Amino acid sequence: MKIFFRNIHLYLSLVSGLIIAVVCLTGGVLVFEKELEQAWHPERYFVAPATSPRMPLKLLAGSVVAYKPTAKITGVKVYADPARTVEFSLAGAPGGEKGDKKEGGRAGKGAEANVAPAAEAGAPREGAGRREGGAEGKGEKGGKGGKGGEGGPGGPKVFVNPYTGAVTGELNYRETFFFTMMALHRGMVGGPIGKLIVGVSTVMFLFIIATGIVLWWPATRKALQQRLKVKWSGGWKRVNHDLHIVLGFYSALFLFVFAFTGLAWSFEWFNKGIYAVTNSPMQRPEPPVSTVPTATDVAAPQQPVQGPLVAGSAPLTPDAALQLVVRQVPEAESYALQLPKDPTGSIRVATLRRGAAYENATDELYLDQYSGKVLSQQTYEQRSLGQRVRGMFKPVHTGAVFGWPSKIIALVVCLLGFTFPITGTILWLNRLRKANKKQRKQEAAVAAL
Repeated sequence: MKIFFRNIHLYLSLVSGLIIAVVCLTGGVLVFEKELEQAWHPERYFVAPATSPRMPLKLLAGSVVAYKPTAKITGVKVYADPARTVEFSLAGAPGGEKGDKKEGGRAGKGAEANVAPAAEAGAPREGAGRREGGAEGKGEKGGKGGKGGEGGPGGPKVFVNPYTGAVTGELNYRETFFFTMMALHRGMVGGPIGKLIVGVSTVMFLFIIATGIVLWWPATRKALQQRLKVKWSGGWKRVNHDLHIVLGFYSALFLFVFAFTGLAWSFEWFNKGIYAVTNSPMQRPEPPVSTVPTATDVAAPQQPVQGPLVAGSAPLTPDAALQLVVRQVPEAESYALQLPKDPTGSIRVATLRRGAAYENATDELYLDQYSGKVLSQQTYEQRSLGQRVRGMFKPVHTGAVFGWPSKIIALVVCLLGFTFPITGTILWLNRLRKANKKQRKQEAAVAAL
């Protein structure tokens, strides 16, 4: 029976080994993408806290427009941390615009009103179109700015000092090293065919891991002891054998989880299966609408809503909307605003609570764009089971689910995953040479008779 599993393990590895090696290597590079970006370019993300109050978003947006006169602001993200810059997302690729529409928000016109949510909390490479709570259902398609999440992260991001209004840097993710790594990791360099190849190879990898465990399983206690540690004192063939067998066993569970969650970015049927298994609706409900003030309302304004903001014909400014949200959620780590594109749209705000399990475990609320009234509100825990399960796929896949410890594990395991096709190929070639040598000896013995 083991011969059967060995053949499956071997032939699937030969077919997909190169793809698996590339995916594991690029995945390891991407594990600490956020930390490396902030370490390489700290001026983009951090400023010295000042005693003076922060400047209004209107003035900060003016700095962005002065920096890039032709830019169209599509998103803004404000952090509670006084040492963080304010992040403005600009319109870019058509895919990014498509992703914005899938968010359910409708950006207005002008530097002041056209403000939509920026990327997932803390993720420097995400575009304005991505859902704050992680991709779920059709939202995943908009997450990367296009169908199947392939369209890219949208336009550049401009970082502004909230105390001085000075532009501290710009990030165009498409021009970065990490975008290249992400494109290789997901097969985007080959378009839809490349993405399909990566997805099929990932499925093969799951079978490779499963058959590898079967082949590893020892028949005796002595064999178990040998398969739990690398014999460094042996020859290079023995060390290569142990690196493949022993380290393969220790990393098998993690590699299986990473590969399994990775299928969500390759196949739409996999995402649909998540919602089917959890008996959850895949489509999110349409955002609530604002009540457009009538002439009577403008002539006789309503009472102020939670402060000095009075309903009228003019929509709330981003500063006014942020003020209302801070009153609703005063302890959030970040606030991402998305203002409406049409007169009946509502203002969507995603907030990340302090101590949240992971960065895409955000809460959201919708405000009436004229009165500031809270139209709907949903915490992360109130999402459907399918949305929460799908939302966990990214932090699990990237190793971010438990912070630095799980990220270190993910990095080590990805690097090991890169070596297994190499050590496995060497192991196979050694066995071929051994079999050929044995066959030649047998042929020589027969010829001598």
